[in-house]
Amino acid sequence: MGLKRVVITGLGAITPIGNTVNEYWDALCKGINGAGDITRFDSSKFKTRIACEVKDFDPLQYFDRKEVRKLDLYTQFALVASDEAILDSKITKDNTDFDEVGVVFSSGIGGINSFYEEVASYATGDGTPRYNPFIIPKLLPDLAGGHISIKHGFRGPNFSTVSACASSANAIIEGYNYIKYGILSVAVVGGSEAAVSPPAMGGFESMRAMTTRNDDPMTASRPFDADRDGFLMGEGCGCLILEDLDHAIARGAKIYAEIVGCGLSSDAYHITAPHPDGLGAVLCMERALKSAGLNTTDIDHINTHGTSTPAGDISEALAISKLFGEHVKNMPLNSIKSMTGHLLGGSGAIEAVATVLSLLNSIVPPTINHFNDDPNIDPNLNIVYWNAIKKEMTYAISNAFGFGGHNASIIFKKY
Repeated sequence: MGLKRVVITGLGAITPIGNTVNEYWDALCKGINGAGDITRFDSSKFKTRIACEVKDFDPLQYFDRKEVRKLDLYTQFALVASDEAILDSKITKDNTDFDEVGVVFSSGIGGINSFYEEVASYATGDGTPRYNPFIIPKLLPDLAGGHISIKHGFRGPNFSTVSACASSANAIIEGYNYIKYGILSVAVVGGSEAAVSPPAMGGFESMRAMTTRNDDPMTASRPFDADRDGFLMGEGCGCLILEDLDHAIARGAKIYAEIVGCGLSSDAYHITAPHPDGLGAVLCMERALKSAGLNTTDIDHINTHGTSTPAGDISEALAISKLFGEHVKNMPLNSIKSMTGHLLGGSGAIEAVATVLSLLNSIVPPTINHFNDDPNIDPNLNIVYWNAIKKEMTYAISNAFGFGGHNASIIFKKY
């Protein structure tokens, strides 16, 4: 059996800078920032009191009150974004066998706030357990995909990939492989996160991973800048509909782009720190290129992981310089986390959506909040600062890296 070509036929997004794909893309191109003071809880005693929260999201616009009680916010985001993507793709029972539609949907942390609220209520009560009967389904990271499958009747493989901040990139790769090898016709893939919550914020704060630029949230996320001091927490969801090219053509689907290669690796170095020489990042990008049958000079753009952490940005920049050499001058890079913050397990998905739209529209959105060059970062790197640029592109890479040394790279091709 020959390998299948895999294309993207639907997109969905709910982000700190837009609650639909069109709003999100427009904000990215304009360099709009989603940062602000935390509103989800009283953060006055925290060292980090800012985040990139989703705005103007009322779950009662999408779910009834009984459903809201059953769904953590990360699952609500996932259902809303996947509904947008599925509607965009126009897959229906009339044109698609739902036995051959799978769901690979991820979250790095899952329903951490629901778990926190239930445990806090028990700890401050009289010792009598009065837990929400839905607490376990609310907190499990695989349940977003389960809800998507149940809602739409998709009966293909359904599971979650968990690899910290590479989780949704892994989900995309798994969906791609299931279609490539002929197991599925369609895969609903992506990732969601809702970790603007006391335990998540406190945990990352304690390891000094997050920015503490509370007095100036709009410039707090500074990927590749000399004065970056950590990532800014974000929340939201990205979703892509992947499809067998022949299946998409047969039903007359709109095609956004094609996935032509993927790479995975492990740093095998440290539970939270990236390899200082970028070895794992080099390896996963090399594997993506090999699987796509491409050379380094074929790549026109990289949407970097670019978290705004001191060590992470240097490691990724070094990896790109090592692998691409002189070609880095011709290859614009960006980090949209300067605008969205870091969606943890959801970041790979919203960044994949951005990469697909960059190819489609021949636009590279900017990396905002750059004030000073970092002497430890190769000055030849063509990082797009402050303003979007127009560029005709054929191939683009989206990178995602996670705690535990997980690395993922996906190569998209303009269709």
